[in-house]
Amino acid sequence: MKIIKYEEKYRDDMIFMILEAKNALGRVPGLNEDLLDVRKNYLEVGDMFWLAIDDNDRVIGSIGYNSIKDTDEVWLHRLFVKYNLKRQGIGSALLETAEQYLRKQEKKIAKVHLGGKDWVESWTFYPKHGYVEYQERHMMKEL
Repeated sequence: MKIIKYEEKYRDDMIFMILEAKNALGRVPGLNEDLLDVRKNYLEVGDMFWLAIDDNDRVIGSIGYNSIKDTDEVWLHRLFVKYNLKRQGIGSALLETAEQYLRKQEKKIAKVHLGGKDWVESWTFYPKHGYVEYQERHMMKEL
């Protein structure tokens, strides 16, 4: 597996992976509009988006962030792992990649929105990586 900066050639495969991941969680698969144009919504505004790519050149994970204007804080977005590859360290590797990059950018706080309590995996994943709840359905970590 390798983690790379988003490339447009992986767009459709990324979208398919995310829809599959949502379906595996028992959710009606829907796509967040920011994912339809990652370049515009992340890269062109000075933020970043990464993909985990397997040995067959397929997307198996994703994560991105958006800076919070006039602060040294960011929102992490779209951490997904291919549904049949969870609990193999892919999500942790993506999160660590993002956090290392953010430290180099002198960002101090990473925030996440967890969704509802039915997003069980988010509620257990982030605390294992040092995130603490600071308001209902939101966690943060000092970088």
